[in-house]
Amino acid sequence: MYQNDYQKFSASPPPSAPPYTSIQPEVATGIPIISTGNLQPGTEVPWSTCLCGCCSDVSNCCITCWCPCITFGRIAEIVDKGAVSCCASCAVYAALACCACLFSCSYRTKLRKQFMLKGCSCGDCLVHCCCETCSLCQEYRELTHRGFDMSLGWEGNMARQNIGVAMAPVVEGGMRR
Repeated sequence: MYQNDYQKFSASPPPSAPPYTSIQPEVATGIPIISTGNLQPGTEVPWSTCLCGCCSDVSNCCITCWCPCITFGRIAEIVDKGAVSCCASCAVYAALACCACLFSCSYRTKLRKQFMLKGCSCGDCLVHCCCETCSLCQEYRELTHRGFDMSLGWEGNMARQNIGVAMAPVVEGGMRR
């Protein structure tokens, strides 16, 4: 008689589904991610800003023009999920100054794959070799658009996500009468 429990206890029609429902169940990762809506697995999404949109974040554009290793270090720390620190990535980038674009294009590829962004590995290398600063600025803006505070690094972003998550109380000394 009834198709589901909602109809059993309610005279009103069931609520409609939200317009952007996920195909797969949501998994809580603690990572700030903007929902991509109704995507099939393997579907790529466009970048949130264009490659030449550097002036939309003037402070990042200036830092990247004068000291791209800082921007790269921040991007690498987030993309590597804290496995490598911002300072270590910055130092490697600076040490490889003559071929840094080859090193940084691998992180563009990682970022693109993590967030299912459109593009290809060959295009990533071309973008970094032809316009290193624009590509770093675009990657920085993409991570910012997805909810990361780049100045906090990976650990800071994870701590910010876990605010309000309570730990179980520690009982010292065991049970007593």
